[in-house]
Amino acid sequence: MAHKTHPKALRIKGIDDWESKGFYGKRFPLALEEDFFIRRFLTQKISEAGVDSVKIERFPGKINILVKSARPGLIIGRGGSGAEELKKELRNKLAALQKRQNKGAGKISEIRIEIQEVRNPWTSAPLVGQAVAKQILRRLPFRRVLKQTLDNIMEGQEIKGAKIQVAGRLDGAEIARREWLKRGRLPRQTLRADIDYAETQAFCPYGTIGIKVWLYKGEKFD
Repeated sequence: MAHKTHPKALRIKGIDDWESKGFYGKRFPLALEEDFFIRRFLTQKISEAGVDSVKIERFPGKINILVKSARPGLIIGRGGSGAEELKKELRNKLAALQKRQNKGAGKISEIRIEIQEVRNPWTSAPLVGQAVAKQILRRLPFRRVLKQTLDNIMEGQEIKGAKIQVAGRLDGAEIARREWLKRGRLPRQTLRADIDYAETQAFCPYGTIGIKVWLYKGEKFD
């Protein structure tokens, strides 16, 4: 029987890379917990800026964080003050976490946060998922939301195919169900196919709506 797998799982180190990498030392479980904490803290703290991804690279005593965002100006702030405040708050939160962990994964003397702009949000699966979630929370009909979103995605030349799936009590219906719409090609069994994938949720008054997004950007041969 077939098994559903994450579209990025078999593509790591082939055409994709790890979200976290670097030197972890002997206390790997504690460092991994810190990575999850950093990613969760940043995505919640700067959610209004449209976070595409948070990539973490570790060195002894140092953490480099790369945040890809649709609106980097909201994070950086005037004269870089926003980024400095964010770095300071993250440092304090990590220190508190390490205190609970009994020294944690090792002393962190430096945290560096780099912000990159996502020029076209419609080529990013996480940002597309967030856009769909916001419209569903505004109680717009889900079919109209999916059609308009797919129209926006397919306007450019970068995306060769796209699929959006929603599940739950759609439009407040009594019985939960799953619906999806697709445009173009989506060769999920081709390992060199560059497929961006994301999952998110919309927490509506009548229940949680799950959202999945697949974006096919062509094949990678390098």
